[in-house]
Amino acid sequence: MPTMHVPVFKGQGRLEYETRPVPRLDRPTDVIVQVEACGICGTDLNILAVPPAHQAQANIIIGHEGVGRVAEIGEGVSDLKPGDRVVIAPRLTCGQCYYCRLGLDNQCQSYQTIGTTLDGAFAPYLRAPQSALYKINPHVPRDEAVFFEPLSCVVGALARVPSQAGDRVVIIGAGPMGLLFALLYRTLGAGKIIVVDLAPYRLNFARELGVEAALDPSQVDLPAAVRELTEVGADVVIDAVGNQLGTAINLVRRGGHLVLFGLRPHDQPPVNQYTITRYDLTVHGTFVGCRPFEQTIHLLESQRLQPSRLITHRLPLTELAQGIELMRSGQGMKVIIETEAGSQ
Repeated sequence: MPTMHVPVFKGQGRLEYETRPVPRLDRPTDVIVQVEACGICGTDLNILAVPPAHQAQANIIIGHEGVGRVAEIGEGVSDLKPGDRVVIAPRLTCGQCYYCRLGLDNQCQSYQTIGTTLDGAFAPYLRAPQSALYKINPHVPRDEAVFFEPLSCVVGALARVPSQAGDRVVIIGAGPMGLLFALLYRTLGAGKIIVVDLAPYRLNFARELGVEAALDPSQVDLPAAVRELTEVGADVVIDAVGNQLGTAINLVRRGGHLVLFGLRPHDQPPVNQYTITRYDLTVHGTFVGCRPFEQTIHLLESQRLQPSRLITHRLPLTELAQGIELMRSGQGMKVIIETEAGSQ
């Protein structure tokens, strides 16, 4: 039986490499994918934090930002064939609970997730149901296609927010997700994009991407600086951190929109509810989006934005722990793990 050497999550921040069998078809709708690459996500960092900020089952392979090619299909698979290039939508919803039937599949009460409750894509081979896989044109470079899952979350978030060409946007948090927002807003015709962060490395990265301003709130009066750049405040403020609602309220114009995207389950920031009411603010909670996948495929295939600009490191599967530390320590922006079976 063919095997693969893979990192396995053991709980309490531990990864250990094990030799495991290459996955085989189990159900008629299963697909075996030969993984080319998988991005390290903030969720992976949260899984490996102590205590964890995101739960995952012990003894699974993590990783959910994968791209690869179909190696084998079950007898019930109708829309894929061996050789097809695919990307992964890792959240598997039940389709039967109240929220799935309501059309809010992102709020499914009985979901599973590749890389959290099921073996993920930090491996040469992955078994996934057909429903989790989306074909993408093989002409899309690997380093663009690997951003499908995080970009789909951003596309899904923006689907909630009324937007117009020329909008002035503030993004709090200049990590990979914050900068994906910046790239997408630029593609959609934002008039001015302002990024906020405390880390000089991230602020410089944002400037190199061409944002109009990159501000360190420890060095400037942030509300005053945003008002100077926008006259009255931002039309839209994105909290890509997860605990910055109070800051966001102070940066948005009257009648503006606040997008809460980041996830910090243990934080309890104070909120000035009066300001939200008095100035007619709209607050959007956004979580992964309601099936934004086809839109994201079309966007990547158009090549109108290049998320690969965020990649700072490409590492082999044997150096996953190093890649995680690079992102955790702020020495890397986006780290891609090359998992292709032929390179193992």
